Amino acid sequence: MVTTVSSYTDARNRALIGDGYDGVVRVVVGNMYGTGVLLYDGKAVLTAAHLFAGGQSSAKVMFETMQGSQTLASSDVLVHPDYNAQNNNADLALVWLSQDAPTSAQRYGIYRQSNEVGQTMTLVGYGTPGLGSTGVLQNFNEAPVRVKAQNQFDTDVAPLGRFFSENGTWEANNGKQLVADFDNGLVANDALGALIGNTGLGLGSAEGLISKGDSGGPAFIGNVVAGIASYTARLSTSGAVPDIDNTSDSSFGEVAVWQRVSVYQQWIDQSLRMHYAHPPATQATVQKSVNEGNTGTTTVYFWVQFNGIRFDPNTIVSVDYKTRNGTALAGQDYLATQGTLKIYPNEDHALVAVEILADTQPEADETFYLDVFNPVGASFENGLVQLTAVRTIVNDDGWYWG
Repeated sequence: MVTTVSSYTDARNRALIGDGYDGVVRVVVGNMYGTGVLLYDGKAVLTAAHLFAGGQSSAKVMFETMQGSQTLASSDVLVHPDYNAQNNNADLALVWLSQDAPTSAQRYGIYRQSNEVGQTMTLVGYGTPGLGSTGVLQNFNEAPVRVKAQNQFDTDVAPLGRFFSENGTWEANNGKQLVADFDNGLVANDALGALIGNTGLGLGSAEGLISKGDSGGPAFIGNVVAGIASYTARLSTSGAVPDIDNTSDSSFGEVAVWQRVSVYQQWIDQSLRMHYAHPPATQATVQKSVNEGNTGTTTVYFWVQFNGIRFDPNTIVSVDYKTRNGTALAGQDYLATQGTLKIYPNEDHALVAVEILADTQPEADETFYLDVFNPVGASFENGLVQLTAVRTIVNDDGWYWG
């Protein structure tokens, strides 16, 4: 749970069911737990690598949604290959679900720009609650509760390297980790102002900080994941001790650090693609129709091909995409999705996965569309500004007439 300015029971700080955060989950690994976030294809949860530092290779993922509480086992876990427990670089892991995620759990895209510093974000998690004035509650014995707060990404971690280690190993994190401090509106407790001259007195009663149990939790800019909660720190110098209570407990004057998701987007994207179930191997084998099924979800794929020449082999080509209703309706027949699809170096195509919702109601075959637009690094042929493909959801529940 998040430590907040006012009580965690304050409705402003609760990420209640139906508020848009039902894809934020508890991730239980052995006898410890953290937080995670369901990603855009609905099959995997992004969380912190250090939850698996004991060598565990499985987890349980606990959802709280409009469909009730549900616990799913993992089918696979992938820790980022560059994870470094010494300097907390690449503190990311992906957890694939053994069953379909609840359809009422939000799926979230990831932040793909590099302008996070200075932006307000919303942090959400299941960690131990508390107050900025007193730190985390020491005798909290209730079931974990999903809490939200706001803060601002103030800097990346590089300017703080000397506070973490004398040999400057944290300098290697430049640009890879994002930092926020916990402000109470007083200069004396403005950690980044006192330590590196990055002054700012916070967001008032909306401000919060992560605590134990929030590891792996998302920080949203808008409705996409910009950071993954990694660790907190109490920093000081001989001339400045901004922590309000001189204890490492997520209180005013401390800082927290999130992994910068935009830095790791290629690893996230390509790892998810490698785990797609029964993807088409060629453009010719793409299925243009799919049976809706009777339970859970089925995945249909759209193939996006780059046919140009990369004069720079490191160029990344991208397009934006968004599903659109035809006779099939989002939320009823399929789960709407939108985002940016990147085709990385050494790739000439990528897939967009869309989840089809099963039912047992006889009905006509239905269609929906995927619009592709805003190409970056390339252009569409013949001056087109948008490409559109259609998919058909085939009724497999008996006769229909109308």
